[in-house]
Amino acid sequence: MRFSVIHLKCETTLDTLRSRHGTITDTTTAVSARTERNRDAAAAFTKHLLPHTQVLLATARSAIDSMPPARHHGAWLLLLDDLDHAATHIHRILGDTPPPGSGAAREQHRALWPYLTAWAEHSTILTNLVDQHRSPAAEFTGDQQAAWTERAHAAHEWGELEPFESWYDARGRLITLAYLIEDDTSTVLVLAGDLDQPDWQILGQNDNEYQAGQLAPPPVPPGVLRPRVSRYQQHITAPEVRVQDLIHDVAVAHQSGDVAEALFAATDDTAHAAGPLAHLSSLVRTAGEFADALETRQGGRSAVRLHFLAEQLGSLTRELHQTAEELSAAVGVLPPHRAPRPRLLTTPPPTAPAAPTTTPPSTASPAAAPVRHR
Repeated sequence: MRFSVIHLKCETTLDTLRSRHGTITDTTTAVSARTERNRDAAAAFTKHLLPHTQVLLATARSAIDSMPPARHHGAWLLLLDDLDHAATHIHRILGDTPPPGSGAAREQHRALWPYLTAWAEHSTILTNLVDQHRSPAAEFTGDQQAAWTERAHAAHEWGELEPFESWYDARGRLITLAYLIEDDTSTVLVLAGDLDQPDWQILGQNDNEYQAGQLAPPPVPPGVLRPRVSRYQQHITAPEVRVQDLIHDVAVAHQSGDVAEALFAATDDTAHAAGPLAHLSSLVRTAGEFADALETRQGGRSAVRLHFLAEQLGSLTRELHQTAEELSAAVGVLPPHRAPRPRLLTTPPPTAPAAPTTTPPSTASPAAAPVRHR
């Protein structure tokens, strides 16, 4: 958790330094932010985790040895070897003690960063494996289990069973914590199995969430959608114009070509400059892959819906792109009567008096003028 906070602080700072096209505009501040990140991460690891690395790894390995055999144990053991390798290099790098704040100290912290990220990335795996040595409460059996399971199934049909957390245990069972709501009161049930299948059972009952979490079968490390993706690795993405900027571009446009350019930017699906709609479509497709990978009935239903929505987004993107081409070809311009408002004057300036609408009396001719007598 501490490592994630340190990393997020640095990433937030770097985001404020990026231009509209994704490039860093203030390299000095960016270097300072990364230096601070490296220093704080090294200090936190050295103080809180470094003295315990070997004990944690040995405890995690013994937990795997005590589990029923499973196909993913080899992958977990490989991850523990990876952490052991990282710990060895961390000890080696920290063998030198350069003066604090010196260039050598900054270089030392920079060299530590890849090995510290390995520990941060797999901290959940390590924690879950170490926690396997915790003894859960005895599970319901026989008539007690049958009675609670029947009661919970009935509540599920009535919409009075609310699941709020799930994990897999060492036996490969899907464990779920759920509130059983009856007569405005609730209790927490521990159940095993897929709630969308008919064969799930109740393993235990507790008064609150914390007690249920402590007494239920402990979770094993959860899986990941993309095994080679890390939340801490540097990911260079194609620059993307913000939707707010595109809306502003349209709002201040004069020519239809300007609007077309904004729509082209929004619908761009090329590899190096994907627009917002292309990114949204990719997000929905990836979420569909995740839902499908859950391997539950509800996950499968969600995956179907997400894949369908991704197809709809693709169709919408193509339609918008065609409309942009039409606008571009139209060579339109806004009519002049849509004049902009003044920025300083709040009332219209005074205007010249209007011409009179009635005919003024005619002037008498000299001949008609009265004769003046002396």
